[in-house]
Amino acid sequence: MALMVFKSDACADLPYFEEVARRLLELIGKEATPQGVITVEQLPEAIFRLAAAIERDRPQHRAHLLAEAPGSVGDEADGPDAADIDISLTRRALPLLETLRQAHAAGKPVLWGV
Repeated sequence: MALMVFKSDACADLPYFEEVARRLLELIGKEATPQGVITVEQLPEAIFRLAAAIERDRPQHRAHLLAEAPGSVGDEADGPDAADIDISLTRRALPLLETLRQAHAAGKPVLWGV
């Protein structure tokens, strides 16, 4: 599985598996191409869209957190299917949201590529 890395002069590189990165790009209104840029002018809209998607996902994220609590039903993180655990959109999107916010504050674009 290929990695896609988000880069900005404002912060550290942020790698994602390509499938996850493509989903996040779609959420912010960008075409999920192998390489691209979120310009400084596009950052406010991208931040707004991603924050809204996170808000819509909050109930499901809370359910994930409850399911992950020690002793909860389905607490099998050490079992053979641990790699198949579903990760909430919120958990995946928050690092990108922070990257977008830092880039916006610094007036720097965010690039991505494989």
